[in-house]
Amino acid sequence: MSEENRLVDSFTLNIPEDRANINISIGWLLLAIGSMVVAGIFTILVVLSRVLYTREFFPWVDFFHTALVVHVDLTVLTWFLSFAGLFWTLNSTRRCILCGWSGLCLAVVGTLVIVCSPFLGAGMPFMNNYVPVLQDPIFFIGLGAFGLGFCVLVLRGLFSSCPVGASISGSGAIRFGLYTALIAALFSILALLASWYGIPDYAQGEYFFELLFWGAGHTLQFVHIQLVLIVWLCLATVAGINLKIAPRIVLLMFAIGLMPVLLTPVIYVMFDVSSGNHLQAFTWLMQYGGGIAAIPIGLTIAYSMFSGRNGFPEVSGERNALIFSFILFATGGVIGLMISGSNTIVPAHYHGSITAIILAFMGITYHLLPRLGFKKPEGKMVRWQPVIYGVGQMMHISALAWSGGHGVQRKTAGAAQELDTMEKVLGMGIMGLGGGIAIIGGVIFLVIVFRSMLAARSGY
Repeated sequence: MSEENRLVDSFTLNIPEDRANINISIGWLLLAIGSMVVAGIFTILVVLSRVLYTREFFPWVDFFHTALVVHVDLTVLTWFLSFAGLFWTLNSTRRCILCGWSGLCLAVVGTLVIVCSPFLGAGMPFMNNYVPVLQDPIFFIGLGAFGLGFCVLVLRGLFSSCPVGASISGSGAIRFGLYTALIAALFSILALLASWYGIPDYAQGEYFFELLFWGAGHTLQFVHIQLVLIVWLCLATVAGINLKIAPRIVLLMFAIGLMPVLLTPVIYVMFDVSSGNHLQAFTWLMQYGGGIAAIPIGLTIAYSMFSGRNGFPEVSGERNALIFSFILFATGGVIGLMISGSNTIVPAHYHGSITAIILAFMGITYHLLPRLGFKKPEGKMVRWQPVIYGVGQMMHISALAWSGGHGVQRKTAGAAQELDTMEKVLGMGIMGLGGGIAIIGGVIFLVIVFRSMLAARSGY
């Protein structure tokens, strides 16, 4: 089978022919990359503020929490949702190009305000789940602008996505998966509005934001899962893996993966926003529904990878990103079964899932750059970057899980960590080392991407 025919029949993300959607897609990619640059800076500050010796240079707990708020929001909001904007824009027709630019511009302005808010006097960090906030109007203006841009992006995607097609092909299944992610995003937006309407008057401070983002945050995880499954399938195709699954089955898996999201309105109808049943229902929704599509698709890709007639796929940045994304995602899931109490096992769990998605997005970036008009990333560093980042993150989350098992509490810094035993000191030391290695992997990724973009712009 020729290369052209193989790509037509496999799971690929199509690139639009019109330049406007390509330019908007590049804008979302640049926003994601820029967010990673700034988030990386805050990551360094967060890691150094928790390591035994360097933490003494950061004696202010508020500094740790403020840096952590910006870092988390740039990672779980801007980075993830910017890639969602990239994928959905690539899958859009020319309908309402102005809407596409408007959503991107609002998101960019909102991100800039969020980043600058701590330096403009924003403080009082609230470490609520999913979207931690700084209790300051400047920060909320930035968060609101980004949220509005995301709403415009989702609404445009719902009405301008390319059709799946009369016959189900691999690329058609990918388009269907992208649309299911849009539906999940719409439910997340509606969940946010429903939570805001249902929050009781007595809820104030951090508790208010915990209730506000609980339902929407859990629902938004299904967007990330659907998107990472799409990326896994695309990376497997790029790596030359002959996937032993029919496009119709993949389409069915995407539909099944969306089904838990459809229960979101039921939870709001049955339980008050502030009730324990409401909080527990969303926990169960994510716990038992998050893997119903990820597990079969992930196992199919792994089986196809190790049982191919041509042997193990050739080494490439995309292949290594796929492998370590698998490892991190599975490790995060296993650690989730160990959670007991509010210790560092909790961040170890969700860091495994988050960094798995980040690494998958890094891998697909290498594939998309030449298709967006930039130089194709090549060389040893492209192949080694996912390994360095993946190994560092594995050390990071494993050490967090170890430390949590020995009593280190989450969301603490400095003396509040109570590193009074050798096990705790060793665990947090390895956590810092792993975080440092992961940061190096992230920096290498940024260097590769910027070199690719600048080479194309310079005409080299």
